[in-house]
Amino acid sequence: MTNARASYAEIGKVVGLSAPAVKRRVDRLLETGVLRGFTAVVDPEALGRGTEAFVEVHCRGNISPARIRARLEPLPEVVAAYTVTGAADAIVHLRAADIHQLETALERLRGLEIVDRTVSTVVLSRLLERPPNPAT
Repeated sequence: MTNARASYAEIGKVVGLSAPAVKRRVDRLLETGVLRGFTAVVDPEALGRGTEAFVEVHCRGNISPARIRARLEPLPEVVAAYTVTGAADAIVHLRAADIHQLETALERLRGLEIVDRTVSTVVLSRLLERPPNPAT
């Protein structure tokens, strides 16, 4: 998790295994879904997605998580969505190029037939954003 670019030999030195043994374990972790892939972490602002908001979504009636996901998935500004406890049915994380695109995305979100109302919070600055830490 610290360095996805590390070679199997480098990882082997740290954990006390040969490079082939590390590869077998990594392959097994991929097969079982513990590892879901390898990726580069790119600053959203560099991709033109520097404006973000978190939106509480309150649905009409009793809507399943699968149905909420199906309605949110086509919206390109939705980067994450979660079912939650409390008054809201879901929290949606939106990223947009600017406040105008964010407003348009919010209008499309509010226009979904499953949505009764939303409560939006626009992010002013990111104070802390840390990757998962295997030590904790």
